[in-house]
Amino acid sequence: MEAVTHFMNDTVEFYRWSLTIADKRVEKWPMMSSPAPTLAISCLYLLFLWVGPKYMQNREPFELRKTLIVYNFSMVILNFYIAKELLLGARAAGYSYLCQPVSYSNDVNEVRIASALWWYYISKRVEYLDTVFFI
Repeated sequence: MEAVTHFMNDTVEFYRWSLTIADKRVEKWPMMSSPAPTLAISCLYLLFLWVGPKYMQNREPFELRKTLIVYNFSMVILNFYIAKELLLGARAAGYSYLCQPVSYSNDVNEVRIASALWWYYISKRVEYLDTVFFI
């Protein structure tokens, strides 16, 4: 029991420490103030992985052709936007493509890169739908 208590205390301490080094520019952005939304979405995804196949076991598959076309096209557009913003922002900020320290300034190019990375983060949650469509 002492090991569990020690583990929990270390986890809480690590969480508090991680909040001290968080990027202050993005703390008000959706899903950035806490890991709770990401944890909740990930848990719902895992729950669906367990419940979804049981629900669909004796059912006909849904007709999702049009939905998948719209979804895939949207993801292509979103990923193109993310890549464009990262490349143009990094070029304008004078980034080295080999190694670049993190800048927490409010420079327009730095915020542009942070915004593109936020969209990348959101796109990873949206991509959970890939599995949902195939279950």
